[in-house]
This record gives sequence, C-alpha cells and structure tokens, in this order.
Amino acid sequence: MKKPISWLLLAAISSSALALELAPLPQQPGAVAVTSELVSRFHYRENQLDDALSGQIFDRYLKALDGEKYFFDRNDIDRLAPLRTRLDDAIRNQDLAPAFGIFNLYTQRVAERYVYARALLKSGFDFGRDESLVLSREKLDWPVSAAEADDLWRKRVKNDWLRLKLAGKDDKAIAETLDKRYEASIKRVGRLKSEDAFQIFMNAYTMAVEPHTNYLGPSATENFDISMRLSLFGIGAVLQERDEYTTIRELMAGGPAAGSGQLKVGDRIVGVGQGANGPLVDVTGWRLDDTVRLIRGEADSVVVLDILPAAAGAAEKHKLIQLTRKKISLEEQAAKKSIIPVSDGGITRRIGVIALPSFYQDFEARQKGERNFKSATRDVERILGELKKEKVDSVLIDLRGNGGGSLVEAVELTGLFIDTGPVVQQRNAKGEISVAKDTKAGSAWDGPLGVLINRDSASASEIFAAAIQDYGRGLIIGEPSFGKGTVQTMIDLDRLARQDRPLYGELKMTIAQFFRIDGGTTQLRGVTPDIAFPFDDDADSQREAAFENALPWIRIAPAAYTVQGDLNNELGALRSRHEVRIRQDREFVALQEDIAEIARQRKSNSLSLNEAERRRLRDAQEARAAKQEVRNAAAKSQGKRAASKLGAFSDDGLQADERPLSQDIAEADERKKAPGPLLNEAARILGDEVGLRKSADFLAEKTGKTAQVH
Repeated sequence: MKKPISWLLLAAISSSALALELAPLPQQPGAVAVTSELVSRFHYRENQLDDALSGQIFDRYLKALDGEKYFFDRNDIDRLAPLRTRLDDAIRNQDLAPAFGIFNLYTQRVAERYVYARALLKSGFDFGRDESLVLSREKLDWPVSAAEADDLWRKRVKNDWLRLKLAGKDDKAIAETLDKRYEASIKRVGRLKSEDAFQIFMNAYTMAVEPHTNYLGPSATENFDISMRLSLFGIGAVLQERDEYTTIRELMAGGPAAGSGQLKVGDRIVGVGQGANGPLVDVTGWRLDDTVRLIRGEADSVVVLDILPAAAGAAEKHKLIQLTRKKISLEEQAAKKSIIPVSDGGITRRIGVIALPSFYQDFEARQKGERNFKSATRDVERILGELKKEKVDSVLIDLRGNGGGSLVEAVELTGLFIDTGPVVQQRNAKGEISVAKDTKAGSAWDGPLGVLINRDSASASEIFAAAIQDYGRGLIIGEPSFGKGTVQTMIDLDRLARQDRPLYGELKMTIAQFFRIDGGTTQLRGVTPDIAFPFDDDADSQREAAFENALPWIRIAPAAYTVQGDLNNELGALRSRHEVRIRQDREFVALQEDIAEIARQRKSNSLSLNEAERRRLRDAQEARAAKQEVRNAAAKSQGKRAASKLGAFSDDGLQADERPLSQDIAEADERKKAPGPLLNEAARILGDEVGLRKSADFLAEKTGKTAQVH
C-alpha cells in the first residue's frame, strides 16, 4: 500500500518568505474530477491513470516549470522523487496538495535565484577568463550542489552583463538595467496565481496522455475563443507590461481608443473603472491579463481609464478618459493579399499571394445565424474575387506559421479550389471512419495554384495542403509541414458539470485522427512539398515527431475521389529551373549560409564568456550582416526586398520590455514588411508554371495534340 502523500510534502517542501504560498481554489478539485473522467474514458488513445502515467506527469510538470534546470537542484528532485508514483492517486482523489507543493517550491527557488543574481551585480566580472555558458541545459542533469547552482547562475548573469557591454553600455547602466530586470522577475513570481499552478499541472497530466490534449482554465478559454473568432469587445488597443505599468503599445485603427484622440502609444493605464461613475481600481503592478480582463466588457458598455501620459513622471497629473467598448476585429490575424510581379524573358506575370495565419471562424456568430460572421474561407473567397479583377496569373496560399484552427474552415477552403469531393477522412476511437466532403459545385479559383508551407504549418493547414496535393490541384512548395494529424474537440467542463458560472474551464481533447483522401495520414510525416526549400536539418526536433508520446503514422483505405489536375509533367522542369535559380540567387545563398550558421551554433551548444572571443564572433556576424545589406540594396534596386535571419537586427542586450517602445514597434513593423527570399522564390516558381502551361497550350493548339512538358 502506498503511504499518504502529505508527509512527503512536509519533508520535501518548506515555506518561504520570498514567494507567496499558493493553495488550490475550491472549484479546482471538481475540474480535476471531470477532466480525468473524460480523458480516461473518451480519449482517442486508450490510457490508464496508473503509476506509469504518474511518472510521465511528474516529468512533464518539472519540465514545464524548469525545463532548462536553472532553479531546482538535484537535492530538490531527490526529495520530490517519492511523488513520481503518487500523482495518479492525487488526481484520482482530487488532492491537489502535491501539485501545489511542487509549484510553491519552484516559486521559492526562482525568487532565491534572482535574489542571488542581484547580489552578483555588486562585484562585477572578469571577462578575460576562458569560460563558456551552455545554451540549452534541457538534456543535462540538475545541479548537484549549491556551489554548482551558484556557478551556473554566475555564468548566466555574466552573459547578460556581457551582452549589454558589447552593445556599448557602461558598467553603471548595465548594473541598473540588470538589477531592474531581476527585480521584475521576482515580482512576476509574486504575482502568480492558483490558476497558473493548476493550469500548468493539468496540462502536464493531459499532455502526458497525448501532446495535443490540453486543459484551458476560464481565462485561457476566453483567449482561445477570441483567437478563433478574431474579435472581442474592448477599446481597440494592444497592451504590454512595462515597469509595473500596463502600457499602450499600439492603437488599432477604427477602435474606440484611436477614435477618442486622447490616447497615444506609451501612455500608461494606472486605473480602470466600470461605467461612467464607477469606482476606479488601481492596476499599478497588476499582471497584464488581469488588467485586460477589466478593460474588456460587453458591447456599448462604458470603461473609464486613469491614464498617466507617456512623457509624464509618476507624480505628475493623471487624466481620466471615458470610452465606449465596441466589437474589435483583429485584422492583423486575418487573411491578407498582396501581388508579387515576376519577370522572365521580358514577360511579367502577376502572382496573387494570400497570407492566411490561421483557419479562424466565429462559431458563436455562425450559430446565431449572423450573416457576416468572421470566417477564413469567406475572407479568402472575397480576396480571390479581388485578385481576379486585378488579373493575376496565379494564386499562392501562404500557410507558413499557420498552426491550424477550424476543421470546417479547412474543408470549406479546399472547396474554393476544387469542384466537389472528399477533403479529409477521420477515424474515431472505435475505428469508425467518416469523410468530410466539399459538396458545393464549382470553384472560386480554377487557375494555377500554389501552397507555401513550413515546419509550423500544422493540422488544418496540413489537411488543406494534402487535399490540394492529392487532387493534383496545385503545387506544394516549402519545407515538410509539422505532422499533426489528430482531431481535437472543445468540451465545456462547466456545462458538463451543470455549473452556472465559468469555473472549471474547457478541455481540448483528441478524439480522432485525420487521414488524407489517398489513405495516408499527415501524422508524424506531415505534407512533403513538391518543390522543397532548404531547411534546418534539426527541424524534426520542432515537429510532431519530437513528442515521445505522439500517435504513430498508419494508413487506411483511400476515399473515392477523382484527380482534378496533373502536375507531374511540369514538376521536372519547375524543379530544374528552381535549382538553377537558387544557386545564382544571392538571397537564397545568404539564407543557406544563415541556416548553416544556426546549425553550427546549435551543435556547439555553448557561448563564450570571454570578451575578446565574443567581440570576434560579433564582428563576424556583423560582417555577414553588412554583406547581406549589400545584397539587400541590390535586390531593392530590382524591386525586391530581403532580410537575413541572423544579421538584420543587432543585439542590444535588452529584453523586449526594456527597449524604447518606438524601437520595439519599428523593428516589428520592419520585419512585417520584408517578404524574404522564400516568398519571392515561391512566386517565381508559380510564374514558371504559368509560362510552361501557356507554352504547352500554344503547342497543343498549333499541333492539335496534347502537349507534354518535360
């Protein structure tokens, strides 16, 4: 029989004045019970809540808290080790004391480490010593002693100091910057809540079963809903936490904040009131998400902001601004179009590009029957109509970085480019297979088509790309996709438990697996491009295959479908032209150099803390950057833009919230403007395809025969 858990916690975890002791909230044991029941009984992967799973939960929880092994030491881990086989009992008995005990020990260690880091700033460092910092400690063991942990942190702080020193800061400014940074880290730990501990632990449990099963607390659920519908009710401002203040980073065009004319970037929100005459709540020092929750609200309701102007000191006069909340559309995340002209032999072809960051849909608005609900497919269909009027020769759907979204949107988006037919197959836990089909006759675009993917294109992106490839409808260009071929559903735990208020949150649970219409699956292997771009040889560590407990690749019977295009005759010529071009293209040569340099740095897994050596490395990087700037200037003169992965922006040693706000915004805007060599080359490939098609059509018309392009 297992011993009770409580004595283990008393032996392993002591209280600390440095970090606040957190305890479970009354509703959290109920959320544990509902979640474990669902996962154990209805998950796609058969699982048992036993000692083996407990060990996986334990390891994932520690990794989520301290994956780089900077805070716990070997003594902590040994003292916590008895919990390895007891977390299953804790979940079954709805006992969250072990989870919160581990979390409280973690916050204690974080506070202690940053107190030590602040103390190191008083003595300075010897940058003439030949020593280095390990960049990734994930695969290393925990520090075995206090002395080893202290030395690890000495090197970490030394590296922070050296980065600022190389950026031209003097010792006094460096010490002040780092002291402020480490103090802010201690304060952030102090602002952690029971919801944070609970969500991290619950995800350690759900992801131990399968990587894409996640628990979302009430706050996380709200943010997920916003990301899917691309809208919220608020003031239309992008906020960030800076120096204890919630600060305005960006004003969204058309929103109440911008329309008032009374707010500007850099203004600090120190108080929030509900209604014209409601009391103001002081939010100085609050977590950003808590402040945002006060600012959001029902449409047409009033919120009052107590503003400390950007240029004002803390003791200067505030101003009160009254705003009426409106529905804010997050257009930055919606589908966008551009046109890239490509020239070949004196002929210019226009390639219409549609960048789609996610497969979004406002589910609630659609269920209510709203006519203009937000939808990725509707937006893309509208853009296709615009591109037709602008007489583009081909269309490129850019799915780089698109991690998925709505399955319905993936199916309907595919329907814009095919006539009718199956799009994706699903198999549930019982082995039953269903087929999602496009039933709408005709297509919104029947011309040449390309789909650009990368390692971050996942789930719905892979469904769409795979269907386009299986139908022979368009070229898949880029690097192999992520490899997520599983189906998740959102389960409202409060509704299931008949709760009147949002207390339990939601569970995103894997219930089925996707299969291509050809019978294969995108699971693990992803979608293989027809024309592959150079990519990092360590890419598998960032894909589905990196998850130890990912579902395997399997095959089922293909669906009944008719291929609607044949690109095989063109592929050889397109690949040959692509390969010749990238060998001569300065942008692509620079990109491959960057990939090689990143691989070299990763392989070494260490960074010198010797000032002379770091200056040598910095000078070499700046030389590469300068070389790239010359390439950029040449490209720009030809109507192109390029940006190097490594050298486009220098390292100033500062974190994002330490930089001048204007610099932070300017750099982000500059990155957005540069399409880069991959997008330009994808457009050139489609330009080649248009040329080959027209040549083949011309030849067929002249000879009266079907042309073959080789």
